[in-house]
Amino acid sequence: AAGGEVVLISVGEDDAEEALRAGMAMGPERAVRVWAEGIAVTDPVSVGSALAQAVIAETPDLVLCGVQSSDTGQQSTGPVVAAAWGVPWIAVAKSVDVAGSTLTAHREFEAGLTEIVEVDLPAVVTIQVGTNEPRYGSFKAKIRAKKAEIPVFAPTVQEPPRTVVTGMSAAVAGSGRTLEMIDGGPAEVATRILQLVREGN
Repeated sequence: AAGGEVVLISVGEDDAEEALRAGMAMGPERAVRVWAEGIAVTDPVSVGSALAQAVIAETPDLVLCGVQSSDTGQQSTGPVVAAAWGVPWIAVAKSVDVAGSTLTAHREFEAGLTEIVEVDLPAVVTIQVGTNEPRYGSFKAKIRAKKAEIPVFAPTVQEPPRTVVTGMSAAVAGSGRTLEMIDGGPAEVATRILQLVREGN
């Protein structure tokens, strides 16, 4: 909305500030890092409930979340935030329009089907990957983001994790093929992939 403020919020330890600063360089006015000992970053209920407390303190009209995390692939954090906040939510939105206190979202399905959903604000929406092209910050914006003070919000109540990661292992390759983990930067990885393709592996 005109005259509004964009605030980034993320749950994480000190290293989460790097992501927040990168996001601030794209235009948001402020950022808040949510953290306290005991938050289970691999559990969407623990993360979502911690985020919800920071969101409630900010009293926004709209919260936008990604559809799923890039590390563990969870798709529940946004809905957990909405449930803990007590507001409606829409998942996997392709576009969002706001008129007054009503939000209209378009969701795309297979076979070209589109669903149009309306909810009253405040609300939570998870946004489909690739919906918008990222904005790249100017040099001035990057300097501002680098110098910005990012406060830490400590949740007063912590939800115990509902899921616990008990182990991780590399997938076993089938058909007699071997699994190879490729280390290095983008150039080294690309070179090795090209070599494997040429070798027919």
